Amino acid sequence: MTYLVIAVVSGALILGAVWGIYGNLQKKTEGFLVALAGGALIVSTVLELINPAVEKANVLIALGIVLLGAGVFTALDYLVKQQWGSDSGGGLLAAITLDGIPENLALGVALIGADALTVAALSGSIFLSNLPEAAGGAKEMTENGASKKKILWLWSATAFILSLAALIGNWALADVSEEILAYIRCFAGGAVVASLAIEVFPKAYKQDSYWAGIATALGLVLAFYLNSLG
Repeated sequence: MTYLVIAVVSGALILGAVWGIYGNLQKKTEGFLVALAGGALIVSTVLELINPAVEKANVLIALGIVLLGAGVFTALDYLVKQQWGSDSGGGLLAAITLDGIPENLALGVALIGADALTVAALSGSIFLSNLPEAAGGAKEMTENGASKKKILWLWSATAFILSLAALIGNWALADVSEEILAYIRCFAGGAVVASLAIEVFPKAYKQDSYWAGIATALGLVLAFYLNSLG
């Protein structure tokens, strides 16, 4: 199941890139999907990453590491934007990579001894997030004159890097103590929260206006319901 989940989640980047390069992706549709994924990620981040971690580690240290994860992502995202620009496809590609490494590392950790529904909730949320973001980024890169072959190669390489992060999380950390795993989850959770605030929700509102609020709530409800089944 581990390899299947990692392939599905990282494959969303390649599918999204193909969609953005060759398909017809409307801005409103992209915004709605991004908001939907953001709502789902709120639930997955709190219930699958932060809350279980707080229960198994020192609360103050765990919450401090959540803030650290958010701070590291914010700083790196700022540097990326300074280098590539806030609206460029290359900037989005770099931001997804920076966000995705701790996110997929946490996914690999979550696969250790997790039940099927827990894994489905987290991996499904990441899949929904990766697909429209990759589509939008690839489309912007195409519009900026980059070759389709190069764009597809870049997003495929990103998918490989994120898959590797998930495998490392699953293999290398299998024997690590629960407390250390808890802190890793908290760091990843903080990075995801920061990415939602900086990348996901502003983009969703910009593209789909007030419907982004409905889509976010819908994503939250769906993810919460899926989680409740476990």
